[in-house]
Amino acid sequence: MVQKKSIDALVSGGQATAGPPLGPALGPLGVNVLAIVNKINELTNSFAGMKVPVKITVDPDTKEFEVTVGTPTTSALIVSALKIKKGSGSPKEEKVGDLTIAQVLDLAKKKQQEVLARSLKLAAKEVLGSCLSMGVTVDSRDPREIQREITEGKHDSLFEKEK
Repeated sequence: MVQKKSIDALVSGGQATAGPPLGPALGPLGVNVLAIVNKINELTNSFAGMKVPVKITVDPDTKEFEVTVGTPTTSALIVSALKIKKGSGSPKEEKVGDLTIAQVLDLAKKKQQEVLARSLKLAAKEVLGSCLSMGVTVDSRDPREIQREITEGKHDSLFEKEK
């Protein structure tokens, strides 16, 4: 029995093609590359414009495949939420957008399964850290202030609603 092969790739949501990185990786396995690409596009359509991690598991004997879609990076989710092209090149001087605390909470929920945080509070603090490094403010304030307030319990009511 041949062991299943697995391929990890980063694709543009809904825009995967049979070209690199997928085609060269899947071609030698003798599978229908187009069928896999179509399945990836179907599963990643909701992440249009974002880079999305995908894992393709192929059984070389039966040619059956399974596609697992991850969550886009935190920075990609922030860029999408703000409808901007990218984060700031100099985040201390140049701010590129402003999220609400509710948006931060929403992004934290999307990422919570993949981040190392043990709670939604900690996941929100991780999202705030990404905001800081991207030049994004939260409720027109420095993300570190919001992190401090979360630690102090000032936003506990928001986290209670989510349970």
